[in-house]
Amino acid sequence: MLTAVFSLAGALVFGAADFLGGLAAKRVSSILATAVASLTGFVLLLAALPLLGGTWTDDDLLWSVLSGVAGAVAISLLYACLAIGPMSILSPLTALVSAVVPMVWGLIVGGERFATLGYWALGLALVAVVLVGFVPERGAVRPSLRGILMAIGSGIAIGTFFITIDQTSEESGALPLLVNRVVNAAIMFSVLGVLALVGIARRRRSDMPHADRMPRPASVGAAVAPARSTTATGVQLAIACGAVDVVANGLLLVGIRAGDLSVAAVLGAMYPAGTILLAALVLKERIAPVQWAGLVLALTAAGMLAVA
Repeated sequence: MLTAVFSLAGALVFGAADFLGGLAAKRVSSILATAVASLTGFVLLLAALPLLGGTWTDDDLLWSVLSGVAGAVAISLLYACLAIGPMSILSPLTALVSAVVPMVWGLIVGGERFATLGYWALGLALVAVVLVGFVPERGAVRPSLRGILMAIGSGIAIGTFFITIDQTSEESGALPLLVNRVVNAAIMFSVLGVLALVGIARRRRSDMPHADRMPRPASVGAAVAPARSTTATGVQLAIACGAVDVVANGLLLVGIRAGDLSVAAVLGAMYPAGTILLAALVLKERIAPVQWAGLVLALTAAGMLAVA
């Protein structure tokens, strides 16, 4: 019961974080948005650590670090594959794989067993994941092999995050999430730094031959203010994303530890639902009938898993 409630709630909140992260990525780079969100999550968890408490072992630390690496890989591949498109295929593919990987791990490695109703509920939930993540696109083209591989890779990485977090002990409390954020932020800021250095080097090479022939435009100063305003808004949205993401991961962590990993992972893969609902409320985007069907199936599956 608790696993179903906390996992589905975590998925919806996680979807809200993705919504904020998507708005931030429209104003700043997706890598910067992810790095700022990770750093925000780390600061908030560090501030709350005296209240959350927790003690850990070397194994907890190792699994927490691995979860941070998996999270960074998952986000990078997710943004990359969605940029290639089509989203209508790659988005549900990522969510489906992210649910199947830990579900298989839980059933085969973890030895989790359910009543017949539970297995039917898991199957229903997987169908719901695909329907909820389905984004109708007119004239959508077939995905490239590169896009499919990236989507599968992202799903595997998300599933790996669930598995690694599940390996940490309950005594560690929220400490695994703290380490996760440290590793995630370190990786993303490192990538951001490398890309910045590469960009500077390229600009220098391209500008040097023309430096004496290209005067500074008079309108540059006027263009700086709007650019700075857009960047500031993007960073603020990324900070909000990081704060909401911490709440989502906390709910998912409680859901994972309250019961079976396979149940938590499948319901946790419903994260597109939160994004869809917020997009409809805030941006007035239309929710397709197939997505409404997916939301209904998700709630039905959650109810079945809660009593299974």
